[in-house]
Amino acid sequence: MRFMTWNIKTGGRGRLDAITAVIRRERPDLLALQELRGFDRDDGRVLRELAEAVGMVPHLARSFLGQPVAVLVRPRLRIVDRAVVRWRLHHAAAIVTVATTAGPLRVVSTHLNPFSPYRRMREAVWLAARYGPSGHRTVIAGDLNGLDPGTDHTATLAPQPGFLRARHLAPDGTADTRAVGAFLDAGYVDLWRAAGSGSPLTVPTTRGGGREFSRMRLDYVLASPVVADGASDMVLVRGDETEFASDHYPVRVELPE
Repeated sequence: MRFMTWNIKTGGRGRLDAITAVIRRERPDLLALQELRGFDRDDGRVLRELAEAVGMVPHLARSFLGQPVAVLVRPRLRIVDRAVVRWRLHHAAAIVTVATTAGPLRVVSTHLNPFSPYRRMREAVWLAARYGPSGHRTVIAGDLNGLDPGTDHTATLAPQPGFLRARHLAPDGTADTRAVGAFLDAGYVDLWRAAGSGSPLTVPTTRGGGREFSRMRLDYVLASPVVADGASDMVLVRGDETEFASDHYPVRVELPE
């Protein structure tokens, strides 16, 4: 069962053909999307058109700040539950549960606070508590805007000007990893550690903008241990349209069904 997450940068304006081409080629069964600016207008017309073009069923979570998120599901998987979270989050979370042969799988697509390390951490703590992995087959994925624990981020942060570096600093001046750490402390597994290969640095792309980034990893797929045990072949999707379709690379992984 192929899973993919992708921040498509402010609604993919002028780049939707390229985004569609990537999704068609990768053929994910489950797709988490972020930064869907404008996708909630005209009764969700743009999202419906994208979903139809890639042969998937969409579930959108609107955002008070204009950057909705979504989960798209290939029809061979039956949706058994849907939910939306807008409060407590800088953007939003879209939640879909699908039936699989191993039992229900809950997918959470989210986009955490890009500016404040403290607020980003609070969002992560709340989401991890609300959608905890214990007793549930759950995947939380998206642009978490945070750095991962256990990695030396000195070289990552060094080239950034102060106001951008501050987005990733803890109160003691060290790299802030509390948001991602909150999910790991709750029992989630970072699938890149379990199944990733190649570079994990999801931003920036070569021709998609992202001047506010140094080369860093901001996009994650986190899973319950029972899901992580069967995960494989996790990679960044690079080359062709992904180099300009967004400032983030898509992240793809095979999950047990």
